Amino acid sequence: MSAFSQLNIKTDLQKNLKELGFKALTPVQQASLPLILEGKDVIAQAKTGSGKTVAFGLGVLQHLDVRRFRIQSLILCPTRELADQVAQELRRLARLIHNIKVLTLCGGMPFGPQIGSLEHGAHIVVGTPGRIEEHLRKGTLTIDNVNMLVLDEADRMLDMGFQDTLDRILDRLPAERQTLLFSATYPEQIQNIAKRVMKQPEMIQIESEHDAQSIDQKFYRVANNSDREELLARVLACYRPETSIVFCKTKRETDEVADYLKGCGYSALTLHGDMEQRARTETLVRFANRSASVLVATDVAARGLDIASLDAVINFHIALDPEVHTHRVGRTGRAGEKGMAFSFFSEKEVHRVLDLELKQDPIANAEEWPGDHYADQPAFLPPMATLQIDGGKKQKVRAGDILGALTNGDEIKGTDVGKIAIQDNSAYFAVKRNLAKTALNKISKGKLKGRNFRVRLIRG
Repeated sequence: MSAFSQLNIKTDLQKNLKELGFKALTPVQQASLPLILEGKDVIAQAKTGSGKTVAFGLGVLQHLDVRRFRIQSLILCPTRELADQVAQELRRLARLIHNIKVLTLCGGMPFGPQIGSLEHGAHIVVGTPGRIEEHLRKGTLTIDNVNMLVLDEADRMLDMGFQDTLDRILDRLPAERQTLLFSATYPEQIQNIAKRVMKQPEMIQIESEHDAQSIDQKFYRVANNSDREELLARVLACYRPETSIVFCKTKRETDEVADYLKGCGYSALTLHGDMEQRARTETLVRFANRSASVLVATDVAARGLDIASLDAVINFHIALDPEVHTHRVGRTGRAGEKGMAFSFFSEKEVHRVLDLELKQDPIANAEEWPGDHYADQPAFLPPMATLQIDGGKKQKVRAGDILGALTNGDEIKGTDVGKIAIQDNSAYFAVKRNLAKTALNKISKGKLKGRNFRVRLIRG
């Protein structure tokens, strides 16, 4: 089975897949979907970007009984961003099935409105372990009717310290259920969970979806952190990736590296675990819509991000685990596009480079640094700028309203507008950098939904 049209699924699901342009199954979908549709427990080891969300999403929707207004499926994710992406994909897959309610329950969001949403009921809950467990403890969430559990990116949930929380959630679930476990790696902890909570699971392992030929990996020797920062600036100036993620070891290091890049004139953002949710959301929106060039992040904070067409990955230090290095590098060069990966290593990190077991010899063939003249080149600016409107879903603001207001007249064309992200009480939109002030005037002096909204240009 290699095509979606061959799947034995509900008519509405099949029709929607055809309308959305789904044709060929990815390897993880080809291997797991028939098993999932049969109702079997499945362990799938596959990298981010392999199509796993569609695989378990179709299984969840196929087995769902819309007439039973009870929580029938629970999907656990390590981060709010991944949970939001999963919920969004489920809604897209279910758009021709009437009255399906998908609810997200994540930390960093107000607790009260979530209680209100739960009181109105739902079919599918997608959430982070901490917030799910909190609702269970307070009696605001009932999972007695769950017949399908999905653990998405299970290895990262354990990396983030959710072992005990997961155990408490698993203890509350019905014994009779289907369990799906998706993980980029398969360490001993994951094996132990699988043995305890799954029934005769089918194991599938999918090699990286990324063609090694599509990713140009370069390794550079450095002596110290000062070297790393200077080399980073030179690499960016030489190769000029429109979007790049710089991976750092600690939260403090992400701040230091981002500050250095800002001092060089780059539009650099940080992403780490100490950020408040509003700042985190704004960061991800800006990076995804290409109004910031560089995202400096820790591995845990960046897990679950789905940034399309990422031009480059830069390893400020070599990852402690070869699997992590592979996962980092695999974020670029997707969908047949070319990508670049740059890794900086010192003498103390040579053994980690050897552990990567690459076909090339990155130590003997370490790259020459980009020339001295790149140290003096001015930083390049991102192509887009982001503006924020103080109205969102609760004010009935839609993407079409924003696009219509911007393109009313000849100054801004539809092709000048980038991604539009609607939040509960705010909205973000990207526009070509040279048209940012024009867009600001159009929204601030015009009307959306018959009323005026404040709008601001996000700088930095």
